Amino acid sequence: MSRPVIGLTTYAEETRFGLNDTFSAVLPLSYVHAVHASGGRAVLVTPDDPDIDVLDGLDGIMFTGGSDVNPDLYGEPPHATTKVKPERDAAELLLMQAALAADLPLFGICRGMQLMCVAYGGRLHQHLPDVLGHHNHRPVSGPKFGEHPVRLARGSRAAAVLGEAVIVNSFHHQGCADPGRLVPTGWCPEDDLIEVVEDPSKTFTVGVQWHPEDTTDFRLFEAFVAAARARRDNVATRP
Repeated sequence: MSRPVIGLTTYAEETRFGLNDTFSAVLPLSYVHAVHASGGRAVLVTPDDPDIDVLDGLDGIMFTGGSDVNPDLYGEPPHATTKVKPERDAAELLLMQAALAADLPLFGICRGMQLMCVAYGGRLHQHLPDVLGHHNHRPVSGPKFGEHPVRLARGSRAAAVLGEAVIVNSFHHQGCADPGRLVPTGWCPEDDLIEVVEDPSKTFTVGVQWHPEDTTDFRLFEAFVAAARARRDNVATRP
């Protein structure tokens, strides 16, 4: 049987191929590898010419990391450190709202989780060092990723997959201040920053603040792909 098809949102950036600079759709291959290793088939969704018809061919959609979410979307002026891509925000919000309406399995990573919070009526901390007093979630020196524990709420989907605690990597300077209508189900015990959000009314709608694609722990990807496969099979058997 064919693999469930998972859409992955991409960046639109100036990149260099050989000696030539060109505007390209790009995404770290680690996201693709995590989907493939978990039994899915990854396809890249570009931010140009957005239309919800792209969802017609997908069994699940992942909203990946990248630039800051535009604070205009939650009614705040930009912080000096905030760097936005309004076209990407608009394209991804369109797809996210349509995916939620269709109960398409949805997984948000880092920026993807932050976009989920905004889509559900919440808001973000634009620069965590101003709020938390430290740079632990995005180190300014040393290893690329920070590392810290996350405690998970009993009975949550995340806890069902990962247990009640997990050590995670992180690289972000923004974070969820208010999850809106989402349910927070994971926190960093060192500062109580929200690390996981879920919508229990949906088949699979989960966002995490860390980068599981850059680890060897693909349990969340496996759960996401399994939900996408189950949805595809249920659609196929409907009369």
